[in-house]
Amino acid sequence: MKSDQTIIRKNLMEQLNFITNLLGIKDKNIIILDYLDAGTHKEIIAKLDYTAPVCPRCLGQMTKYDFQKESKIPYLECAGYKTLIRLRKRRFRCKVCGKIAVAKTSLVKKNHQIATIVNQKITQKLIEKVPMTAIAESLSVSTSTVIRKLKEFKFKTDLSFLPTHMSWDEYSFKKGKMSFIAQDFDSRKIVAILDGRTQVTIRNHFLRYSRKVRSRVKVITMDMFSPYYDIARKIFPNAKIVLDRFHIVQHLSRAMNRLRIQIMNRFDRKSHEYKALKRYWKLIQQDSRKLSDKRFYRPTFRSHLTNKEILENLLAYSQELREHYELYQLLLFHFQEKQTDHFFELIEETISCVNPIFQTVFKTFLKDRDKIINALELPYSNAKLEATNNLIKVIERNAFDFRNFNNFEIRILIASNIKKERAQRPSPNCNFSSTNTVGKEPKLIKANHLLQLFHHQ
Repeated sequence: MKSDQTIIRKNLMEQLNFITNLLGIKDKNIIILDYLDAGTHKEIIAKLDYTAPVCPRCLGQMTKYDFQKESKIPYLECAGYKTLIRLRKRRFRCKVCGKIAVAKTSLVKKNHQIATIVNQKITQKLIEKVPMTAIAESLSVSTSTVIRKLKEFKFKTDLSFLPTHMSWDEYSFKKGKMSFIAQDFDSRKIVAILDGRTQVTIRNHFLRYSRKVRSRVKVITMDMFSPYYDIARKIFPNAKIVLDRFHIVQHLSRAMNRLRIQIMNRFDRKSHEYKALKRYWKLIQQDSRKLSDKRFYRPTFRSHLTNKEILENLLAYSQELREHYELYQLLLFHFQEKQTDHFFELIEETISCVNPIFQTVFKTFLKDRDKIINALELPYSNAKLEATNNLIKVIERNAFDFRNFNNFEIRILIASNIKKERAQRPSPNCNFSSTNTVGKEPKLIKANHLLQLFHHQ
């Protein structure tokens, strides 16, 4: 019959074994000795011990020697508490040559103090839009550790390939400083991220590609930043320049808004006309075909009116405003219906008699006539790249800006490219390799795969 002490010892071992399974520690050589509640975190006392191996130097038999000083290994959170494993590793001594060796485990790499699964979790979180300081805080590691893990991602530029359809734009890296980004229109993969948008910076980057590779580019979409035009013509001789349709409409919309403000300022600030033009400015900007017919009480007019009735009242304040509004709406109609000839004919007919604000916009349109025609005839735009720019802004805002451009570039490439690769099957030229040590730890994600995912790019 078993004694009470034996039964208690057996129950305790079963509980400690349950802790091992709960933490996902697969190494059978790690034995949990105790479990402590430190209030702010949990501590697990454990030892690593197994049969003495063969000496790696002389191939003689080793014997158990003593235990190494305990290693403090930060682990993943358990039940909402941070977890620390205090692990004592067995040391072995060779009978023949006297070499001292330390027991190995898959829980942590040799000469490392951070668990393998924590390194995998850092890699996983770097793919998300989470600041590096927040990653370090949540996993109880230093920010330097997260940055070192970030630098393990390697992105190589494939100088033998450029996409047929490419999109160009810029984004803000620091206050007052813009950086350049180029993206494959079809696959949405980032082609280049440059620290600056000057012609010299862009030219030096793309001239690394051979002329044969650059000649394959057929379409480049961009905004109305004129320095891009010259550099695109010189570097990509066969490419058509397509202006983003949003920026063309934006030029018209801003001209209409500036004219409204100009006319509004002619009235007294306390007048009814001034207040009405200031409050209902969106109705003048809006497409007239999308105006609502619903009737609501309008405090400014002290009556129930529809949007169309309000607009009619606004246009009645100024004949100049009415004429330019009708011109603006007609230009929008021709542009949306892709009636290129009517669009430019209307501009040429009215350029001499419109307000100087509209004259400036019309001169820009006539100067870039071929690029606007391409925008109306070809189904390409910067919409996909603007979505990428929005992602960049989220990363930058969450991190409260970046001081190091290289770290910022890697975060952008990880967040934008690596998720698309994970959604697809890996291509044949992806170099996947694993650096796991003895045994296998539970897989959060294939961290080592992700680190090498873009070596071929």
